[in-house]
Amino acid sequence: MSKKLLLAASAAAILSASPAIAADDADLNALREEIRAMQSAYETKIRELENKVETLEAKQVRTDEKVAAVEPAAGRPAVPATSRRQVNDNSFNPEIGVILQGKYQGFSEDDGDIAGFAIGEEAERGTEGLSIDETELNFSANIDNLFRGNATIALHEREGEVEVEVEEAYVETTSLPHGLQAKAGRFFSELGYLNSHHSHADDFADRPLTNRAFLDGNYGDDGVQISAVLPTDFYSEIGGGAYRGNDFPGGGADGGEIGSWTAYGRVGGDIGDNTSWRLGASILQVSDAEREANEDMVVFNGDSGLYIADARVVYAPTGNNAEQELIFQGEYFHRDDDGTYDDMDAGTGPVAYDDSQSGWYAQGVYKFDPQWRAGVRYSQLYAGDVPTGLSGSALDDGGHDPWAAAAMVDWTNSEFSRARIQYNREELADGHEDNQIILQYVMSLGAHGAHAY
Repeated sequence: MSKKLLLAASAAAILSASPAIAADDADLNALREEIRAMQSAYETKIRELENKVETLEAKQVRTDEKVAAVEPAAGRPAVPATSRRQVNDNSFNPEIGVILQGKYQGFSEDDGDIAGFAIGEEAERGTEGLSIDETELNFSANIDNLFRGNATIALHEREGEVEVEVEEAYVETTSLPHGLQAKAGRFFSELGYLNSHHSHADDFADRPLTNRAFLDGNYGDDGVQISAVLPTDFYSEIGGGAYRGNDFPGGGADGGEIGSWTAYGRVGGDIGDNTSWRLGASILQVSDAEREANEDMVVFNGDSGLYIADARVVYAPTGNNAEQELIFQGEYFHRDDDGTYDDMDAGTGPVAYDDSQSGWYAQGVYKFDPQWRAGVRYSQLYAGDVPTGLSGSALDDGGHDPWAAAAMVDWTNSEFSRARIQYNREELADGHEDNQIILQYVMSLGAHGAHAY
């Protein structure tokens, strides 16, 4: 209602309700006629606007019917009326991201082998000098209202040749009931804490000795996994998977049998407003493995069981993690091998081996400024007892338990860019102390999902 109409209506009410106001009958009748005319004009205008709205709505309905009729003819599936097209119809709009990484590494020792352990190629300490490290191409999108897909392609240079590797390529459910989720394809399994994370999300420029020695960095295999978040007052989740068994510490998978399986459970919660915590336990069981290590010169044949316990605590002194944050994290590994080892470089031939190896790491990272962090980490390994036939082989630790210490400082300009300097001191074999310096950058282009807790 306009101001003119409101004032006129108010004046009419006052004149009709207050006989004490002196007014000429002719003037009063004229004012009443003017109000009636204005009301009639506004009612006519409102009817015209309502007619226009009805006409436009009818045109929109006819347009939608024409689009629905044309899309199936063009080879695209018709979308039900209840579908949320803006979310699910992403045929030409996947989330695409690129992770760029580069390093400079300097070592004081030429030899970086871990005494007492046969390791995969990803566990090696890397190239000395400047290198572009690993480049990741990430593609992800909702497939429809039930499924989401993700693919990570890794490009890295090894011995002068560029290698292309499918790190992950999987589909997962998005709306199963009762907290269930299923995943199928190739992916990093839920083992301990670090294994399911890509290395560019780590707090240090390299992985701890434990993850290098026992998982070759990450265990990622072809398989299926199902998990469930339980309906408890605190966070609790259980899950497990079945895999081909072709990735380290497995290998040599053949035929249609399941070569490995996993199971895990974790709990977590909050302590007050400033602290959160998580505890977990997991197992990886590999059957009839043919594990190749040390540049394919050491081969293990047999069964292997890996058991991991992990813990993580995050404390925000101010209550805001973006301002200040203190993170404590650690994992313990224990592996039982039952089979034979053959060190071709040492000429041992197949030797029976039934023993265990273990190790742990602990680290702390302090964000003392929104853009600056500092951290320290210590890793320790314990080799198994070596039978006489494997003396002098890669599994012979020479009476020394490998260890490594690291200290780092990094600067984060934004969620898309980070630069880091790190110092390592490693004693992987008796009498060989390696002092290392690492400079690293990690840059993210395009879309990239948030990292898990």
